Amino acid sequence: MLSNLLQELALARDHNRKRIVLDEARLTENPVDRLSRMIQNSFWHSLTRRIDGDGLEIITADPKNRTGRVNPRIYVPHGEPAMAEYYRQVAREKPHMNLDVQVLPQKPDDPAFVKSLNSKPGILALAMNEIDDGKGGKTLKGIPFIVPGARFNELYNWDSYFIALGLLVDGQVTMAKGMVDHFIFEIKHYGKILNGSRSYYLCRTQPPFLTDMALQIYNQLDRSDMDANRQWLKRAIQAAIKEYHTVWVAEPRMDPKTGLSRYRPDGLGIPPETEATHFTQILEPFARKHGISVLEFSEKYNDGIIKEPALDEYFLHDRAVRESGHDTTYRFEKRCANLGTIDLQSLLYKYEVDIGTAIREVFDDELELEEDFDLAPFPPSVESYANPHREKSRSRVQRSDEWFDRADFRKEVIDKYLWNEQKNLFFDYDTVKEKQILYESVTSFWPLWAGCATEEQCWKLVTQSLRKFEVLGGVVSGTEESRGKISLERPNRQWDYPYAWPPHQIMLWVGLERYGYLEEAQRLAYRFLYMMTTAFVDFNGVVPEKFDAVKLSHLVDAEYGNQGIDFKMVPREGFGWMNSAYQVGLTFMTSHMRRALAACTSPEVFFGAAAHLQPPMLNANVSA
Repeated sequence: MLSNLLQELALARDHNRKRIVLDEARLTENPVDRLSRMIQNSFWHSLTRRIDGDGLEIITADPKNRTGRVNPRIYVPHGEPAMAEYYRQVAREKPHMNLDVQVLPQKPDDPAFVKSLNSKPGILALAMNEIDDGKGGKTLKGIPFIVPGARFNELYNWDSYFIALGLLVDGQVTMAKGMVDHFIFEIKHYGKILNGSRSYYLCRTQPPFLTDMALQIYNQLDRSDMDANRQWLKRAIQAAIKEYHTVWVAEPRMDPKTGLSRYRPDGLGIPPETEATHFTQILEPFARKHGISVLEFSEKYNDGIIKEPALDEYFLHDRAVRESGHDTTYRFEKRCANLGTIDLQSLLYKYEVDIGTAIREVFDDELELEEDFDLAPFPPSVESYANPHREKSRSRVQRSDEWFDRADFRKEVIDKYLWNEQKNLFFDYDTVKEKQILYESVTSFWPLWAGCATEEQCWKLVTQSLRKFEVLGGVVSGTEESRGKISLERPNRQWDYPYAWPPHQIMLWVGLERYGYLEEAQRLAYRFLYMMTTAFVDFNGVVPEKFDAVKLSHLVDAEYGNQGIDFKMVPREGFGWMNSAYQVGLTFMTSHMRRALAACTSPEVFFGAAAHLQPPMLNANVSA
């Protein structure tokens, strides 16, 4: 009750109220109802952004900008003259903003060009609607979207998928639909769904979820205008097909020899969006070799004055780690760009099945593509990819059988290269060393979400391997054994043990339910929601980016720490995908489980002795 009272007083102060009347029900509101209500009615609103004249001052603020230049800048894509003129008009009408409006070249993701923008970062324009201006004319208005929160104040790729799942639970279909509209716009103008909508992300994407996101939204659209709904889905599927062919099964991401796709973005130099000291330990030996400071070396390396092939290789893999969404983890250290990961193959299998299903069920087994681009060879081989001739996207209609053939082929590749019968897990495959990487990752369960695991593989995963990842607060990213020993020289990474992230939880809950393991899904959801609920109760409403799921703590000391924990008295926004995890997780709860959560009943009490938990390794954490 005291926590609720303090939060209500803080909210009253936010609204400059000197007196408030509170009913007893609000003060005694149980934590599950309270947190879910705050997410639905308050947090989503606080995380909403728009890129237009009214929203620019908020969205252009970038906590990751280390250039010292704070004047807002917006980059408008080539081929959108009306949008460019709109922002120039905003700059004229709001001179106090000192808004710099720049138009990008036709190919905005050239690595040398993108690197040239590092000293002048800016927000990237997104989709807009044309509306009446109230004066008899027309103007443009930004389509609203949800940002993750804290230092991530822009539209992100895979964050947005999980955020959309929470929005759909909360009935905010229009908001989720708008985020797909932005992804369609990004694919058209920037060539991919971007890691994030800032200039320094132009070369990078993130894990692909567009087809599932679009289909889930389509199924919840108002049925009064089905023609409009089908047209909207058509645009989303057309965009996904372009992204699939030009990004995910195009070189260098595609390895033609195996048929595996990889996270392998272009780019030059040191990623500018990281914390100032993030790469110091990596750069110091090179700086000493050249007898200069780390800062001077960084500048000369970025400018191409100093050549260091070993460092080029390091940053190739570092950029791939960031494209994977799992930045950072020892699973990917110095090898990510060479890996055909189980997570990416699962997502692309889902793309192939979703596209085939949409073409067959919604578009009468014929879908014409409107944009012109190269289609990737199929089936993939070294010879077919070496042939410069490419079939064009508009040369024929798309039919479902081709996409189901692609899905069947990918399933064969997954079984051949990634499944390990002895260890009862899927593993990443190193396409250069031509071997499996035996790092145990919870993404081994993503084939359940995608539907590409056999019933036998699923049974082995659930009965033999799940216990390796299950801890008191849900599932950890990877096993303690795979992570290895931690020391001052080898610090923890935030996507390794013992940390738990919302995407891994949600993917596993949905995957288990898909294969009929509902009780296991409910147990894992209860664990994670218990951790969230007790943190919310004990720490005045905290809803962070991630958790230490072993200690049930939001106090994370890996890398940049935690996000979503810097607030006074009451949380105003939580954190995007953590908010969603709570709302989605509650849909797995029975009424009995929800009451137990509200009473903060420990999983060990609710489910009995911790029979499903893997005993911890001995002497795993060793300090220097």
